[in-house]
This record gives sequence, structure tokens and C-alpha cells, in this order.
Amino acid sequence: MGQKTLGKVIEIQRMSTEDGPGLRTTVFLKGCTLRCSWCHNPESIDPAPELSWNATACIGCRTCIDLCEASALSLDETGMAIDKDRCTGCGKCTDACPAMALVMTGTLWTPEDLVAELAKDRAFFENSENGGITLSGGEMTMQADFCRAVLEGLGRTGIHTAIDTCGQCSNSALTKLLPHTDLVLFDLKEMDPVKHKAFTGRSNRTILENARFTADWILAHERPESMWIRTPVIPGATLNDDNISAMGQFIAKNLKSAVSRWELCTFNNLCKDKYAARGVEWKHRDSELVTTEEICRLAKLAQHSGIDPAIVHWSGSTRTETVN
Repeated sequence: MGQKTLGKVIEIQRMSTEDGPGLRTTVFLKGCTLRCSWCHNPESIDPAPELSWNATACIGCRTCIDLCEASALSLDETGMAIDKDRCTGCGKCTDACPAMALVMTGTLWTPEDLVAELAKDRAFFENSENGGITLSGGEMTMQADFCRAVLEGLGRTGIHTAIDTCGQCSNSALTKLLPHTDLVLFDLKEMDPVKHKAFTGRSNRTILENARFTADWILAHERPESMWIRTPVIPGATLNDDNISAMGQFIAKNLKSAVSRWELCTFNNLCKDKYAARGVEWKHRDSELVTTEEICRLAKLAQHSGIDPAIVHWSGSTRTETVN
């Protein structure tokens, strides 16, 4: 018997309303092909298991340091230092920590075990219009074989499935996944290739090619409206009139009836503690939320960019300005 494909999962988030239609369970997988400056899940970027430390929870007992055979941990008055080059990801320190101040991000699952775990939520989906399972990340196409096996298993249960991709992947990864999912959530962030590289570390060339490829596949297989476009609205980055107008024109010209929804997702700063725990300075730490007035204005601009206005929506928290 061949070796089973294992997947690295960060989190299984239940009762989600932000990762596709209806009430959903979202599986966040580890590893990403982009390095977005505003990333809300920095723990998802590195595909390898990662150790993080919670200063507030730590009681300074040094149990973890005594157990670490790789000598990857040290503690002084400035806090816990984790040598990521030495850390093997064995998890012994997290198991032994009495205060649960150390957390290992990235749990291994077999496709069969994950399908069985996700199928427990069937009752929630049956009571929620269009609810189901979304495979997200990080970038889930980095684990395409694992995700295909999970999607095939879920397909046999009849549960609605969605995949959430940034599009920075190979055609072969998409080809493995598209026949086994009901909906594709496809991120488009920035239309200018130079800006896109500055914001994410990569040009958008492959992403735009894969957006076209995905739409063409959907229409060729007579599954119109099986694609959502999602755009993060980031102050100082993607929150730009020219970007939104150009994106609408691209969708209208290239993706056509494959797309049933274009969602403008507002920036939030709830992840700043994650960066602090990792000892990383987050570029957007002091950025304010987008105002309701601004996101409504952008949505109206998107509606007049050449697409069907009815597919434009916005989601997320906004800032209410005080009128003096």
C-alpha cells in the first residue's frame, strides 16, 4: 500500500459566514505562495510547522527549555527566543507547557480523518441555505493532492464545497481541484503588476492567467456563476479607484458569466497580536478601518466598471466617522 497523502492544517473554523455562501466550516491549510503585507494569518505563510509563544500566558517555569533536545528555546527578561532553524517541530514543548504558552501551528491530517471530522457538521449545513465546507489557507493549492482527496471524500457525502485560492499556483493544481468543488473563491488584489509585486512579493501575471483559466474551465463545463472574486480593500495599498475600475473591466472582459459575486472585503487589524507574538513589526498595525462611506463609494465605482452591478457586494467591519 502506498504512503498516504498528509495535509498540514492550521485551524478548523466552524460557524463561519465569511468564506462562501451560508453557514460554513473553513479549513485553513498551511503554506502560501504570496507574502501580502496585510496578511491576516501570518502563521499560514511558512509551509512547515511553526512554534509560537504567548508572553501573557507564560509563567516562566522553563519546562519547555529543559525538554527541548534541539536547544531551540531560550528565555530571558526580554522574552522567549525561538531558533526556527533549530526547531524540529516535534511538539514536545507544547505538550509539556503547563500554561499552554507555546503553540505549534500546523497539524497533520489524513484526508479520510479530515473528511470524517468535517462531516460531523452536516446538521449545521442542512439548516443553512447553501452552507458547506471551504478549503482555505494560506494557499490551499500548495497541497493540491491532499485537498483533492478531501474534496472527493466530501463529494461523496453531498456536502457543498468551496476552495479559496490566491491564484498564484500551477494550472495542474487547479485542474486537480476544479472538477471536485462546487465553488471557487478567487482573490484578485491589485491589477498593476509592479504594485502587486510590491504588496505581495509576486507579479500578478500568473494570477490573472489562472483567473481566465478558471473562468474558461467553469464555462466549458457548463457551470456558470460558480466563481466569486474577492478583493481585499487595504488602506495605502489596494484601496485605489484606478485599481477597482481596472479590476471591474478585467472581470467583465475575461471572466464573464463564470462570476456570480465580486466581494470587496474591508481591512481589519485584528491580527496585530499575531505579529506581536511572532516578534514581527506589522506594516499595517496603525492603519485605520475603512469608513462606511468610503467602501460604499468604492462599491458604486465597481458597479459602474463594466460588470453587472448586481454582483458587487462588500463585507467586513468599517469605521464610523464622528461628525463635530
